[in-house]
Amino acid sequence: MIDLYTAGTPNGFKISIALEELGLPYEVHAIDLRKGEQFAPSFLEISPNNKIPAIVDRDLQSIAVFESGAILVYLAEKTGKLLARSGAARYAALQWLFFQVGGVGPMMGQAGHFRVYAPEKIPYAIERYTNEVKRLYDVVDRRLRQARYLAGDDYSVADIANLPWLLGYARLDIDLAAFPHLSRWMVELNARPAVARGLMVPARNDAPMDERAREALFGREQYKRR
Repeated sequence: MIDLYTAGTPNGFKISIALEELGLPYEVHAIDLRKGEQFAPSFLEISPNNKIPAIVDRDLQSIAVFESGAILVYLAEKTGKLLARSGAARYAALQWLFFQVGGVGPMMGQAGHFRVYAPEKIPYAIERYTNEVKRLYDVVDRRLRQARYLAGDDYSVADIANLPWLLGYARLDIDLAAFPHLSRWMVELNARPAVARGLMVPARNDAPMDERAREALFGREQYKRR
């Protein structure tokens, strides 16, 4: 049994999709980021960077893993699925997994913050991050012009990692019609039952933020020494 500590965010959905695809039994522990539950000492023991997602694998001496990319590799290697064990296919998947972890996630996160959440609209920041996000969409589109999936012929952790972030195109003013190969891939992945289930674990909270939520997510609470 896997204990999944998560919230309704792209990084959280990556792991719930993977668990659904792999057919692993799991129990959801929803972390309310707006209430600051990510700073609870019990959660910090599992995820010292106070970020979701994190897992505890009860089947293997209750091993804890944090960071979504590491969790995806762990789950793939636990089951022998969604990541080739060796060779070019393995490194193709890892390249596109790390592309998401190092580029797509951080850049889309910054674009979303400055477009939606920042108390002051800073045109330079909005333009910089939006342009970088568009560039990354183009990188993915060009790759999917060459291959069915990001790692090649086989669906993998690379696709699972990138999809939840790339689904956020509308709120970032991205015209998906400009990326036909990415659009084809997105339609195919969204039709997978496991993807549909995973994107609902847990439900996303898009309600307006109050001051308590803003402080927990973006304020001084993040920077306290613990």
